[in-house]
Amino acid sequence: MKKKLFPDRRGREWKTYEQELRAISRLEDAMTALSDDELRAKTSEFKTSLLDGKSIYDIRTEAFAVVREAARRVLGLRPYDVQLLGGLIMSDGHIAEMATGEGKTLVAALSGYLFALEEKGVHMITANEYLAQRDYELLSPLYDFLWIRTGLNMNQISQSEKQAAYQADLTYGTGTAFGFDYLRDHMTRDRKNQVQRPYHVAIIDEIDSVLIDEAKTPMIIAGKMEAHANLHKLGALVMRTFHKDVDYQLDPESKAVHFTDQGIHKIESAFDIENLFELEHQTLYHYMMQAVRARVLFHKDKDYVVDEQQIKLIDTFTGRLMEGRTLSDGLHQALEAKEGLAITEENKPQASITVQNFFRMYPRLTGMTGTAKTEESEFQSVYGMNVWSVPTNEPVLREDHLDQVYLTQADKYRAIVREVETVNASGQPVLIGTSSILQSEYVSNLLQEAGIRHELLNAKSVEQEARLISLAGQIGQVTIATNMAGRGTDIVLGEGVAALGGLHVIGTERHESRRIDNQLKGRAGRQGDPGSSRFLLSLEDEMFERFGKTERDRKWKAPKTNEDGLILNKQIHAFINTVQKISEGTQANIRASILKLDDVIHDQRTVVYGLRDQILHAENPIKIIAPMVLDYVNELVQTYCPETAASEEWDLDKLERDLKRAAPGIDIQIAQVDYEDQAEVISDLHALAERYQGQIQTYESRPEVQHKVAQGALRVLDRHWIRHLEMMNRLKEGVGIRQYQQEDPVRLYQQDGFDLFKHTFHAIKREMILWMADVLEPLEKSKEETKHVRFFES
Repeated sequence: MKKKLFPDRRGREWKTYEQELRAISRLEDAMTALSDDELRAKTSEFKTSLLDGKSIYDIRTEAFAVVREAARRVLGLRPYDVQLLGGLIMSDGHIAEMATGEGKTLVAALSGYLFALEEKGVHMITANEYLAQRDYELLSPLYDFLWIRTGLNMNQISQSEKQAAYQADLTYGTGTAFGFDYLRDHMTRDRKNQVQRPYHVAIIDEIDSVLIDEAKTPMIIAGKMEAHANLHKLGALVMRTFHKDVDYQLDPESKAVHFTDQGIHKIESAFDIENLFELEHQTLYHYMMQAVRARVLFHKDKDYVVDEQQIKLIDTFTGRLMEGRTLSDGLHQALEAKEGLAITEENKPQASITVQNFFRMYPRLTGMTGTAKTEESEFQSVYGMNVWSVPTNEPVLREDHLDQVYLTQADKYRAIVREVETVNASGQPVLIGTSSILQSEYVSNLLQEAGIRHELLNAKSVEQEARLISLAGQIGQVTIATNMAGRGTDIVLGEGVAALGGLHVIGTERHESRRIDNQLKGRAGRQGDPGSSRFLLSLEDEMFERFGKTERDRKWKAPKTNEDGLILNKQIHAFINTVQKISEGTQANIRASILKLDDVIHDQRTVVYGLRDQILHAENPIKIIAPMVLDYVNELVQTYCPETAASEEWDLDKLERDLKRAAPGIDIQIAQVDYEDQAEVISDLHALAERYQGQIQTYESRPEVQHKVAQGALRVLDRHWIRHLEMMNRLKEGVGIRQYQQEDPVRLYQQDGFDLFKHTFHAIKREMILWMADVLEPLEKSKEETKHVRFFES
């Protein structure tokens, strides 16, 4: 056992892990002595133990020893102690922070095997489909050897292939693939089309990328609807006349935009209306908001490109074009209007869920990454997960140089070219990390002008990225990449490169989080390799524009510089760190706000999807809908016989009409009854409802009737849910305005959202009852006619 594995001062958990590692090591000789058949038979032994009441933690030590030996035989890879430690941490539901090149893929196999023994399905989540396929192909031989079935869940596979993938003990795929399958499963009207099993465990590779970076963008399934093309075009025209801080205000930190009083007045004048916030103008307000967002928040060639007369979005994490992806709720059409393109159909959300709420549905959640410690508080508060930093197998030899900060971006880019020339002159490979396609192309042009041969990675396929990233450590290589390109791929040093100092990483700006900077640095110095990194920044970089502009303009207008524009004041580094921490806090607040708002919808989604699943899977859906008759009767009584009105004012004619509509075949005569109080009405109507429910039972044995009732009920539920989502989106748009009225916008959204949901759920139940009545009415008439015929025949 290597002492360096554990910190000098260690708590009880570390000591427990140390003891368990020793126990695994003691089993190694015994495992080596087993034949292949005896080793794989351990899987059956473990499953039997679990059936006999043992937990996975009772068999964990031996299970890890089995995987270690199987990996050595099948893959030629014997997990290091640090990899076993990572697996132990993950099987306890924590996040294992392990540096690049430490073999995290094999670490996942340890905890993946352990959880798979429970035969409830383990979801192995990766950052992209290339990594999902790569890891599946790499580790399937190991799992096959151990009699564990594996599946691969890709976006383009057929439904039957998806069902087979989910039935496996362990299924690889991306987070969005699993998330969208969840949403689609709750949109189908035939249970045979559902693909997923109840959730058990999710193991997430690059967990910070999946749970943090992607958490600002919810997963949305949208249906096409005709766009208000003229309204989009008018919105774009009106917004061209709008000026920042006059007609609208932009919060650069949160990137939230709202109209000023003058802007609102301009819109009201343009459309000749008195009050933009009246209910009848809700749609107009929505389109104007989308128009200003398109103008202010989305920048051509940074957030999107115009290609073949189409808006194509850019993935902010990888810099790649997102083919086929569009913004929903009219924002994409607002961009089209802004660019003068033909207006396409709008995407209307039909189902959605945030990344956070999707993954919180898993009873067990765990993962690994090279960088998570800086976001530990968010992992703890949102997901209940702790981050454990696992020591590296070999000491880290990478030298991280102090940032160089320049006055202007022009100074900075000249310095980057000089740095590349100096480092590359010896043949030492260089990797330049950029934050966008635009920036990577700009740096590429500068290197071209300087006559420096290089490889540019952007808008390439994931497979090409991984291949080119893997070659970035060869002698004389210069590679420009967006920071997330080829994530999950090791850069192996070419022959003789270690003697030159290893890979040198250049960062072209600090990012929203130290974590992303650390990811870039971590490209160099894997498994004890030498390497180095340096960030070259300027005070004109976006981070300072957004989060430190006031302080920068006040304190750093004329710093001490050398002839190259390099700032010499040592205090500049403290300023940079402070601004980056402000950025991290702001991003965390945005994610927390998104989650708070989605929590409201998530509670509603749970209720609606729960009812939907009941109806979809029920052998007797009529039995589920029949009890709603009583709720409907109570609703009718409150509508037509309110306690606040005298009994002679009650509209019993309409009450009788609506009851006959909802309960065909029941003799209802209440219009002429002289009721004294509401309790009498309720008593009579409850008796009628019970008679109707008894009558309904006669149809429960008829499958064709059950099927028709269920299909109509699902259509009703889906239609109201889609409309409800749209109304909740509109309600959310008003949240920003309310915070300027000294009110707690989230509390008001929760309150109004609850009222809206109560109304929607009542409407769902009412329409389900009426649909069932429509199905049963002709059958009831047929019964009456049959009775009538029999009477005359006799």
